[in-house]
Amino acid sequence: MKHANIDHLIASEQLEEAIAALSDAIASSKTDASLYFTRGKLLWRIGKHSAAMSDYAHAAELDPSSPAVYALEQARDIAVFFNPDLYNP
Repeated sequence: MKHANIDHLIASEQLEEAIAALSDAIASSKTDASLYFTRGKLLWRIGKHSAAMSDYAHAAELDPSSPAVYALEQARDIAVFFNPDLYNP
């Protein structure tokens, strides 16, 4: 697994490519919570919030001490706050 390549892609704002590289890395190591968390952060940045929350939840399940636990909590709070159905009964 080439984390340096993923880090370079993220640093150069090539987020879609970084997400693809993370997906490949996850396919090789399905139990690495940090990969799911990192991919979740990138998905969140490009506006794919549901997919990001799914990755956060998976990372939190794999490692309950992961920062993904807090990220998932915050993402759920944001989703509830910005739920348009709350304003349009």
